[in-house]
Amino acid sequence: MRDQRLPTRPGAHEGVILFHVGGQKFAIAAGSVNEIRSCDGMHDFSLSGVSEQVEKLRYTLERNGTTYFVVDAGRHFRLSPSTAGRVLILRNSAAAVLVDSTDRMVDIYALHGLPRAFTGEERVWYRGLTVIEDEVIPVVNAGAFLSKAEQEIVRRGFERLQGVGTL
Repeated sequence: MRDQRLPTRPGAHEGVILFHVGGQKFAIAAGSVNEIRSCDGMHDFSLSGVSEQVEKLRYTLERNGTTYFVVDAGRHFRLSPSTAGRVLILRNSAAAVLVDSTDRMVDIYALHGLPRAFTGEERVWYRGLTVIEDEVIPVVNAGAFLSKAEQEIVRRGFERLQGVGTL
């Protein structure tokens, strides 16, 4: 396993937001998050006939004229059910992420490659691992919550449902 240093200049760092889901702590690049908000204003969402890959979608959220598809992070990571309390609206994405809570923003100075034991979907879910206050924390890949292909499938289904007046 090799360390992947954050940009190569001395003293380089990256801001991350720490959040919790199902009793687990994760980090996400602060630059990947446009807004952190409460769960107010979410609408139940389901699309019959959409593949199991997007069953992690639970809600939609309208924000400034844009519809965001809210991914339940607990389902995404296959964790025990939990009580969601915050929504991370992702930058440059149609996705938002439902999490239990947000902790704080910190700077990280190294991103370590995933050990070989990570062999499945987690290789896509995580950019790597970091250490914060002697705790190893996975740094998530924001693009993995709802891939471009999943976004397209969901958007087409959503537009189709809007056309017939049901959601």
